[in-house]
Amino acid sequence: MTAKTTASGIAYDVQGDRPDVERRDAALQAFVRDFAATAAIHMESCLRCGMCATACQYYVTTADPKYTPINKLKPFEQAYHRHVGPFAPVYRFLGLSANVGIDMLQEWEALLFDACSLCGRCTLACPMGIDIAELIKEARHGMYMAGLVPDRLELMDRTAKAWGSPATPADDFADIIREAGEANHVPVNVDLPKADYVITTAPAELTEHTKALTDIAKILNKMGLNWTYSSEGFEASNIGYINGDLELQEKMTRKMIDNALAIGAHTLILPECGHAYGAARWEAARWYGKEIPLRIIHMTEFLGESVASGKIKLKPIGETATFHDPCQLARRGGVTEAPRAVLKALGLELTELQDHGALGWCCGGGGGVVSNVRADPLRFKAFELKKQQVEATNTQHFVTACGQCRITLTLGAKKFKWDRKVESLLELVADNLED
Repeated sequence: MTAKTTASGIAYDVQGDRPDVERRDAALQAFVRDFAATAAIHMESCLRCGMCATACQYYVTTADPKYTPINKLKPFEQAYHRHVGPFAPVYRFLGLSANVGIDMLQEWEALLFDACSLCGRCTLACPMGIDIAELIKEARHGMYMAGLVPDRLELMDRTAKAWGSPATPADDFADIIREAGEANHVPVNVDLPKADYVITTAPAELTEHTKALTDIAKILNKMGLNWTYSSEGFEASNIGYINGDLELQEKMTRKMIDNALAIGAHTLILPECGHAYGAARWEAARWYGKEIPLRIIHMTEFLGESVASGKIKLKPIGETATFHDPCQLARRGGVTEAPRAVLKALGLELTELQDHGALGWCCGGGGGVVSNVRADPLRFKAFELKKQQVEATNTQHFVTACGQCRITLTLGAKKFKWDRKVESLLELVADNLED
């Protein structure tokens, strides 16, 4: 792994020692393979209207035109017109679209990984219905194949391949769960051979947010359900999904789902993690080619259903709150009502952010941005937008349902000496269960 700088002074990371021409060819081959019908339609549909720009937190907070979402796709688009599009021979013959060079890929690494959280707000704003966020995710695949991703994300990728998780070796997982149970005085189940529910985790819960490990156990025990954690398939965040490492993405998805099926589970509960939801709930079917005989739901959906059915009763807190909608959960997944129903059951008077639900601004750290320290200055600029909207609500609680959002927002609060605690919806529920 080597950190370098382009001729124009833009920092980029490079992995391996392949010649530049091989890197470029690897990226272009991946770009071309990813141009299925939907991607091609999207490439042909852009009007250059600029509406996506005003939907991007990085553009809005910097006013720098290079952060316009459609500009981030320039190498991807250029490869399409030159190699795949209906007029590709004309483009090549007349020189209307130059071949993508390694220098361009190096320049665009920061735009694709540092300046995009895959939040999908640009997708929502596009009048032509172009899924810009999905196209950027596909472009990341080509960058991964070229060995041009931020070093920190590539390290997490290698760690996940070696350990089964970026956070801890699978061999240590059971001990972490048992130790958390003992520390919080909550009975936990781990590696049961049979169970109806399998609970998965995200790296944040194995490091900063270990209380969440036993909070869900506390709730499931209260409901009298047959459940377990499993050392064979516990990692849900799926760094391959973020990096564009499709081979790892498939491996992590299959490992988690196949293990749950082997245990006989009918439900797989994903942790408070937005990208876990995108990877397992919406993209799992691409690896199986059929409907998966297992229900996959986010923690927030599970809590919402449990409250609505009366299976858990909550003590009212009786204070005010505002809620940050995780992008992959609300905008990309449509889960907006469940967290609000839970907050209502907690007796919290909700004051919505100026932009909320499907229109909410990202925390600024999704898509691996929070793990990419090179992106810190840009991420903190984006945080200021969220900070202003939270302060305007003047509420007592600031709640979210994604561990990565929570980490990002907490880091922002520390940076700006902002005295606001970012709370977990799951932890609020566990702390206020009726006896």
